[in-house]
Parts: sequence; C-alpha cells; structure tokens
Amino acid sequence: MRTPETVSVTLVRGDITEQTVDVIVNAANSSLLGGGGVDGAIHRRGGVDILRECRELRASHYGKGLPTGRAVATTAGRLDARWVVHTVGPVWSGAEDRSALLASCYRESLRVAAELGARTVAFPAISTGIYGWPMDDGARIAVRTVLAEAVPPVEEVRFVLFDAHAYEEFREALAGRG
Repeated sequence: MRTPETVSVTLVRGDITEQTVDVIVNAANSSLLGGGGVDGAIHRRGGVDILRECRELRASHYGKGLPTGRAVATTAGRLDARWVVHTVGPVWSGAEDRSALLASCYRESLRVAAELGARTVAFPAISTGIYGWPMDDGARIAVRTVLAEAVPPVEEVRFVLFDAHAYEEFREALAGRG
C-alpha cells in the first residue's frame, strides 16, 4: 500500500531481528540498556556494539534515560541493518490518554530514520507487550501515524509482528487506513 508520499507499508509476521532493512526500531526501555521482549532480542542479537553506544548516550545526552515518545539512533551491531532507532513507548493507562506519546514514538523514529537517510524501516508493535497497550488500538495509532508521517527518503515501512493476533490487528488497521 502506498501513502500519498509514495511510502510502501507492509506487514510481516516474524522476528524483527531477522529483517534486512536500513533501520530496525527498538521498543526500548528508558535506560537504553536492554530488557525483555523486542528490546532484549535486539540487544542479544545485535551484540555489544549496541550496548556500548547506548551507554555512551546515557553518559552524555540521556543521563536520566530516554524520555517516552523520543527516539535516538545507534549502530545495528550484528543485525542485518545499518542502524537501530530506540524509542520508549508509554505504558498503557485506562485512566489517562497517552495515545499522543505512542504516536510520537512512530513519528520521532521516522524523523530520525529520515535524517539518517534510511530508505527501509522495520517497526515492532510498540507498547503492546509488557507495557499493556491494547493491540487493536496500538495498531490503529501505528498505522495512522506512519501513513501521515513517513516521508522520503523512507520508501518502505515494515511492521514486523510476532504473532497471528498482532498481524491480524495490523492488517485490519491498514485495511481501514488507521
């Protein structure tokens, strides 16, 4: 599917660490030092170079951690990508609307990717794991934001979804255009 800016949006069921792209987006925690889920998988497969650069970021610009909704790039280490763009998603709350922060994760990641000159970007379903964001709403926000915000040089945005449920929710969101 093409956005008005001619950016292709595709869905893949699989492991984001196995993607061949310019940028893999990491659903990071604010420490930037690895964790569980996508974050842990990217750090394990990408190796020590990613962790080294994350430590340098913590020692310089992000001493208190990367704020929610922001994004920053590091090397991709041993991943088949040029860069990893780390973004911190919000924890879902039924009492407070944090959807603007989730949208910011996608928007800021795309901005950083474009600044790097990336043509292909792979996203996970940010905040829909341990952070508890409902998959249907997370998919809607992700698709709507990417369709509105992806600009050249980015040519392809790939949502890499770990299971059938996530894939189906993103398929429905994309069919409804977010």
